[in-house]
Amino acid sequence: MNIRFFQVDAFTNKPFKGNPAGVCIMDAPADDQTLQAIAAENNIAETAFLFKQPDGYRLRWFTPKVEMPLCGHATLASAHVLWTTGLAPAEEVIQFHTLSGLLTAARKDNRIELDFPARSHEPVALPTALRQLFGDNYADVVFSHDRYIVELHSPEDVINFVPDFHLLEKYLCVITSKGNNGYPYDFVSRYFAVPVGVNEDPVTGSAHCSLATYWAERLHKKTFHAYQASARGGELKVILQNDRVLLQGEAVTVVAGTFYI
Repeated sequence: MNIRFFQVDAFTNKPFKGNPAGVCIMDAPADDQTLQAIAAENNIAETAFLFKQPDGYRLRWFTPKVEMPLCGHATLASAHVLWTTGLAPAEEVIQFHTLSGLLTAARKDNRIELDFPARSHEPVALPTALRQLFGDNYADVVFSHDRYIVELHSPEDVINFVPDFHLLEKYLCVITSKGNNGYPYDFVSRYFAVPVGVNEDPVTGSAHCSLATYWAERLHKKTFHAYQASARGGELKVILQNDRVLLQGEAVTVVAGTFYI
């Protein structure tokens, strides 16, 4: 079995920035063990697998360790590959059937816009390991879907934060801060996903499904210019619309090839 493969840097327009995603175009079904092995071979945050259906594509996402229920950057990368290879017409809104329901991707000028579910949150206390990690150096903490969101006091605190991955081994955790006066972003963030095999994810669409509702309450607005302050860095436009979040970003292909299995 030969599988067309692409590696795309998502939420950026520059190679080697943003978040790398693998995209595999499947002509025939493969078992889960094979999909997981391919993702482990790629050894990047996510590999997407696309299966053509009459009304769009079946889309699945795997980290090197597990299958994920939602992934933004690999969805953006998948749409980018389908349009740039001509597998999808340029004007087509692409439908993806996923573990998180129907997701869509559309072109908006020079960006790709994803339509994702918004995620609510609730106040919580930090578990012991995260209290040890953060001490008293945070402004707020909530839990959203499957992860903690910890608000720090400034963008500099987010950028300069040094994670202890041992303390994070059982917890998905987003750290975030609003932008200071004159700062070019409404908020910044970083995301640590040690339990699923990704110590720090460079740019995370699913995290912004939670950050959109979090910052909408605090900043009293629904459109945001966001920056994920990983070593690679990435920018997103985030729009909260009722129970949906629109994520806009760019992408660039850096590798094209074939898996021979």
